[in-house]
Amino acid sequence: MKLEEHFDFENNDTIVVGCSTGPDSMALLDMLLKLREKYELQLICAHVNHNIRKQSEIEEAFIKDYCNKHNIMLEKMKIEKYGDDNFHNEARNIRYHFFEDVVAKYKANYLMTAHHGDDLIETILMRIVRGSNLQGYSGFHEIVDMGTYKIVRPLIYYTKDELEEYNRINNVPYFIDDSNAKMKYTRNRYRKNILPFLKDEEENVHLKFLKFSNNLEQASKYIEKERDNALNKVLDGNQISIDKFLQLDKYIQKEILYYILEDFYQDDLMLVNDKHIELLFYLINSKRANMEVNLPNEIIAVKSYDKFYLKRETEEITEYEIEFNTYATLPNKHYIEKIDGTDDCSNNICRLSSEDICLPIIIRTRKLGDKMFVKGLNGKKKVKDIFIENKISLDKRDTWPIVVDSLGNILWIPGLKKSKFDKQKNEKCDIIMKYC
Repeated sequence: MKLEEHFDFENNDTIVVGCSTGPDSMALLDMLLKLREKYELQLICAHVNHNIRKQSEIEEAFIKDYCNKHNIMLEKMKIEKYGDDNFHNEARNIRYHFFEDVVAKYKANYLMTAHHGDDLIETILMRIVRGSNLQGYSGFHEIVDMGTYKIVRPLIYYTKDELEEYNRINNVPYFIDDSNAKMKYTRNRYRKNILPFLKDEEENVHLKFLKFSNNLEQASKYIEKERDNALNKVLDGNQISIDKFLQLDKYIQKEILYYILEDFYQDDLMLVNDKHIELLFYLINSKRANMEVNLPNEIIAVKSYDKFYLKRETEEITEYEIEFNTYATLPNKHYIEKIDGTDDCSNNICRLSSEDICLPIIIRTRKLGDKMFVKGLNGKKKVKDIFIENKISLDKRDTWPIVVDSLGNILWIPGLKKSKFDKQKNEKCDIIMKYC
């Protein structure tokens, strides 16, 4: 097994490796160690103690000793408590947010994870059975461009058996999570019952699934462009114009509905399947002028004459837009004021130059697909991802203030993130805003 056959390493690459101490991630870490000197790689091992099994403490101590022995930088965290009913979903989100923080800390080029060919087969089959759109059916991808770095899954060309054989030949130590054998978990049932049959039919079936995934991904990218063009035509704020929506191709209609659900559910999109899409189509095509249907997690889909939108059952304020001059009281019981000066450089302060933006400044709620140029990063980042990273609860996200200029450029998410428009203390600025 040679990672170089499928990935072009460059000298001085900085790579964060997500490592659980299982056979797959330990194999990946060992392969990268063998390449470290050749390419002068900087390796950072990122380990999450999920704090569910007694063995987790032993595994954390093991990876600490392993990294010390092999002169690998180690970053680790321990999940103290869970609040989501879906443990695996929440654990994954926490894990990737931690990885992203480590990537930012070391200014890494890549985050590498140990997902392999069997994982891809399982994911695709589970998505097919659950129901999804084209992007979902393609599973996960070998390389994902995150703007400032890339997520790379270099083991996607190999099977679980091949990785275990690699570990045996190279004497790579690892731990086995006994929950991987429990049939109460959906993925384990696919792994034990379906994969053996497929491999008996075709030894390299994982490569066939990889080709299938790549084809779907290419088609999905093309469709996403068509969807975005259509979305711009039918979207009015956070609402869909039904008359315009119904003029679109049926497939693009479905893609738009998935896009809206993804923006609304964010981490919990696994709760939604094709049955819910059918329910939304029924609502939109109903002859009734006003109608509502209930979706998972207290989400309500609403048809009001020619408009369609989603809302939370418990929400009191759905959206607002305030023109800012010197002071604004916000629905979330906070306020923003214009001040003359401060030494504070936290995310509660934003320094702007009127020469760089288009006045007036507007304070509003988030909108579908909001993105901002985060200060210190290249490229745009989704506002919903910023909310997730900062663990902002769903009920607070819809009323959290978003500060924009009159062209719609996001200048500041008070208390959370500043944009590229924010000035340093020693830079010229004529507008200083404070969030209290």
